[in-house]
Amino acid sequence: MVLPLHDDIPARRFPTITVGLIAINALLFLWELRLGGRAEQVLLQFALIPVRYTDAGIAAHFGWFEQLLPFLSSMFLHGGWLHLLGNLWILWIFGDNVEDRLGPGRYLLLYLSGGIAASVLHVVTNVNSHIPTLGASGAIAAVMGGYFRFFPQARVVTVIPPFIFGPYFVLPAVLFLGFWFLLQLLSGTLELGRVGQVGGVAWWAHVGGFVFGAVACQFARRIPPALTAEPAPGSR
Repeated sequence: MVLPLHDDIPARRFPTITVGLIAINALLFLWELRLGGRAEQVLLQFALIPVRYTDAGIAAHFGWFEQLLPFLSSMFLHGGWLHLLGNLWILWIFGDNVEDRLGPGRYLLLYLSGGIAASVLHVVTNVNSHIPTLGASGAIAAVMGGYFRFFPQARVVTVIPPFIFGPYFVLPAVLFLGFWFLLQLLSGTLELGRVGQVGGVAWWAHVGGFVFGAVACQFARRIPPALTAEPAPGSR
């Protein structure tokens, strides 16, 4: 899989919400690192565990607030440095332009609602899973879906890890994001119906987030140019 380095669409204003989300996720991860032996207890409380919603006997042990909270809290927790940095890098590349197009309020709404939609689909497709699921990837997939809708002709400069110093490949955003989505869809389909604890990547959360973002942005009215600030120097 190729790694995106940057796109060719400059931000027209400072991406306040994107930077804020990156900061919140980073700070909460540093808090996770300080939990020590309490980390498992925190995961059980704040991560999304599908069987808590699909097994009536287990669900009976939780109140409605305890059941709803993980749909929000799980998208701000991460399982390791690579998980965190990978998610936040993708958010930085694609988030500023989607925030530019939607405006801060609607962009934040897209991020949060996309993350929740991703979590719902993850539960539906992993009904017997006892594995805690966490991470911002579902919400970020919604941002990627929005970018796919708004900027299909943008150019994305990519590289094949671990060769981070080249060669570089410039791909149309519609190709890069389309291939990424098809990979998530194929991987998730191959896992459907498997018995046991399917761990690793929450493929269907990615699929759900991306589709939600693309569809939601299909109906989003563009912010009028007069309300959009001039490009912020150094924002890319």
